[in-house]
Amino acid sequence: MKGKELMELLEAFAPKQYACSWDNVGLLVGRSDQEVKKVLVALDATNEVVDRAVEEGVDMIITHHPVLFSSIKAINDQDFMGRKLLKLMENQIACFAMHTNFDVIGMADLAGSYLGFPEDARPLEVTVEEEDRVEGIGRVSTLPEPMNLGQYAEFVKKALKLEHVLLFGKEEKQVSKVAISPGSGRSMVKEALACGADVLITGDIGHHEGLDAMDMGLAIIEAGHYGTEYIFVDYVAEFLKEKTSLDVIAVKAGSPYKVI
Repeated sequence: MKGKELMELLEAFAPKQYACSWDNVGLLVGRSDQEVKKVLVALDATNEVVDRAVEEGVDMIITHHPVLFSSIKAINDQDFMGRKLLKLMENQIACFAMHTNFDVIGMADLAGSYLGFPEDARPLEVTVEEEDRVEGIGRVSTLPEPMNLGQYAEFVKKALKLEHVLLFGKEEKQVSKVAISPGSGRSMVKEALACGADVLITGDIGHHEGLDAMDMGLAIIEAGHYGTEYIFVDYVAEFLKEKTSLDVIAVKAGSPYKVI
């Protein structure tokens, strides 16, 4: 299929207009009219992912995080980004990103489903209000039965198949209402407090934001940026296998850091 046809399929599912104003989504490298037979799905277009795409003869890389967030003034071999873009272009590999538009339409519901949130769990922050739908970043839900924070942190770790989580808050704290904001959620503390959540599950929170949240009565379970978003890879890969006849490769690179 043509790249344009594939992009139309992806954008029908996660419309570009749902992305945040600061974001950079859609076709970021390559031609829309090229033939696409093989795609690679990954969270990030790292050097390792790009090298794998070259080795596999991939026509398009589909990532969650954009390969380009900000503008650049030159594309050459003098820095790592220029070399990466040159490799993509020289090997005729397009690069397409589904970031905050996917966060709004798919990521929060997907992450919530791992934790047992109901399908109709409301957004933590509403960003889309249309006649027939309300969408947004994150989700909020109430546990069937209250549990202490330590127990819930263990549950989250197991549900997301993680080796560890970081906990801001006292383990004996009772939690009933929970919020999740996959990825970087340090800006979502205010929203979690406003909805009455006892705990916010997110990726990157930061030392000071975590302390401030605790002082305001909100516990934090930091499950890692990768730990809350790697689920994008299998979801989009299965979506493409179901909707197209493309050869699809799913690459889960793992967390970029190790806990020693």
